Amino acid sequence: MSEPFGVYVHIPFCAHRCGYCAFATWTDRGHLQQQYLHALAADIRGAGLPPVSSVFVGGGTPTLVDPARLMEVLAAIPTVPGAEVTVECNPDDVTIEMMRTYLAGGVTRVSIGVQSMVGHVLQSLERTHVPANVVRAVEAVKAAGVPTFNLDLIYGGAGESLADWRSTVQQAIALGPTHVSAYALTIEAGTPLAAKPELHPDDDDLADKYELVDDLLVAAGLANYEVSNWALPGHECRHNVLYWQQGDYRGFGSAAHSHAAGRRWWNVRTPERYIAAVEAGEPTEAAGETLDPETRRVEGLQLALRMRDGVPAAALSVAALVEDGLEGLVSTDGTRVRLTRSGRLLANEVSLRLR
Repeated sequence: MSEPFGVYVHIPFCAHRCGYCAFATWTDRGHLQQQYLHALAADIRGAGLPPVSSVFVGGGTPTLVDPARLMEVLAAIPTVPGAEVTVECNPDDVTIEMMRTYLAGGVTRVSIGVQSMVGHVLQSLERTHVPANVVRAVEAVKAAGVPTFNLDLIYGGAGESLADWRSTVQQAIALGPTHVSAYALTIEAGTPLAAKPELHPDDDDLADKYELVDDLLVAAGLANYEVSNWALPGHECRHNVLYWQQGDYRGFGSAAHSHAAGRRWWNVRTPERYIAAVEAGEPTEAAGETLDPETRRVEGLQLALRMRDGVPAAALSVAALVEDGLEGLVSTDGTRVRLTRSGRLLANEVSLRLR
């Protein structure tokens, strides 16, 4: 069997930009959608891709573009039998017709940007949807028969109490997801949120909310397989696992990233420049870097440590963690070292001690 190979497709259009968002997205370029999708398809067809094991369409807001045209783009990607194909979805946009179009186009998985199921928290995150639209979107996904769906949650928004977060997680579980991602709100430089320290989350509060979501999701049968991701057996996101295992992938679209055998590169950032490059037959790459073997090895361990299976015991000195006052952050069976739940909260600290 050939090694897994992934494709990421970036859709850079948004109707609204949230204050915490640092992604390469634009709210004023909707007029470029058709031209951009045409460029994507042409770029993909000209790339000479091997058969692809996973595809992830992210953004931005992929559900803003015409579903049939998006499926035409995906049709240009050669896939292996049983490939995982994911599309990120905004709850406000999802309809059963859209989901049926996706399913007919080979989509096997959707990821719904829920963030919260509490109205005032959604407002503090500057999200435009309401909880009822999440319920409606999930009903459409189920009615269409999409095999796997993820609910994407964020905790730590301004004004979110522990009770609010419990309500969000419980309501999410009630929708019957096969996968849940739960991320702490992070402050990205240059975002509007970064300039408002009074709205920044508290580390102790984030820790309490992480432990709560882990308790609730595990009790519901969703196992934690990566620090911020839980899934029913067989519903882990294969595309993200490819990233965490340092696999090879190609990114298409503005600002999309690629990786091949230790070299990573990224495309021009704006949709206009991406379209112009493709139409002129010029490279879409903006810049890149090649990792030396040691850097690549350590990065690989840092990524693997976030996963359920952990890292080889030789890669991490448990004694050194104890000496540094970080006892209890890992467990070992003598062969593998894995993060404990306390260790997941401090995964970055532990990863600095990998060797």
